[in-house]
Amino acid sequence: MELSVDKILLGDVRTAARLMRELDDGIPRAIELLKSLYAHTGRAYVLGFTGSPGVGKSTLVDQVISQLRSRNKTVGVIAVDPTSPFSGGALLGDRIRMQRHGTDDGVFIRSLATRGQFGGLTRSTAAIVKVMDALGKDVVILETVGVGQDEVDIAETAHTTVVMVAPAMGDDIQAIKAGILEIAHIFVVNKADRDGATRTAAELRLMVEMGRDSRPVGAWEPPILLTEANRNVGVNELMEAIEQHRRYLLKDDAAAWQRHERDRIHRELEDILKGKVMEKIQWAFESDTVSRDMVEQIIQKKIDPYTAAEKILDQLG
Repeated sequence: MELSVDKILLGDVRTAARLMRELDDGIPRAIELLKSLYAHTGRAYVLGFTGSPGVGKSTLVDQVISQLRSRNKTVGVIAVDPTSPFSGGALLGDRIRMQRHGTDDGVFIRSLATRGQFGGLTRSTAAIVKVMDALGKDVVILETVGVGQDEVDIAETAHTTVVMVAPAMGDDIQAIKAGILEIAHIFVVNKADRDGATRTAAELRLMVEMGRDSRPVGAWEPPILLTEANRNVGVNELMEAIEQHRRYLLKDDAAAWQRHERDRIHRELEDILKGKVMEKIQWAFESDTVSRDMVEQIIQKKIDPYTAAEKILDQLG
């Protein structure tokens, strides 16, 4: 299949899907095409959903998709799943998730494997967000793998980050507050019909109030919402909170929007540079002569591993 910018800009889903797959696999021609798409990006609003495994992220995202479609918004979904130790692919695929949206032309769902990447997202996530954006999706939803407090990358990618917790987390909230809880624009206590939901919401509210003095005057204060995603309870309130945060960024705190964009682009550029440097290092290290000679010198104690690494880097210029 021929990959072309024009096809993607015209909404060709098959071409976009092929490009996303090649971006995830790191195929060079995909990067070249992405360069041409870049000027056509920046219009989609990015929503992030994160939280511990089993909290109900997929079910809530499914309901949010329905709400967005009822508002005539087109939606792209990037669901980051654990990596299979056998195939290297995602353990949960887009055929399993959110099946009722599979025949909706206004929804595009893509599953990605973490491939050992920490931080809740994958190396190709930012690139695939751009493809969804260029494809014309109004909203792109990121659902992360759910690995705990390391899932902070999402805050640098999404415009609005929804952090989900389960009822009666108790001490777990205190344990992770220094990480994942601090990235939230909106807190959601899902499965609110279970015991402990009200107490969990109260604990979150107390934490938000305790952090009030450290926030600038007029800064956004994360609301705490109760939902039952499987019964579509509280989802309307969540959609309103998302819209309020969007309006806040665009109107009330334009500086925050600009700061977010600068931080996002800075992080993206940093990740691209790291990737290119790692490619060069791998090429140098995998060279038969370099690797064999360095390993032998280390074994014979003629050189230490640190000096060997420095020599390899010096060869890169």
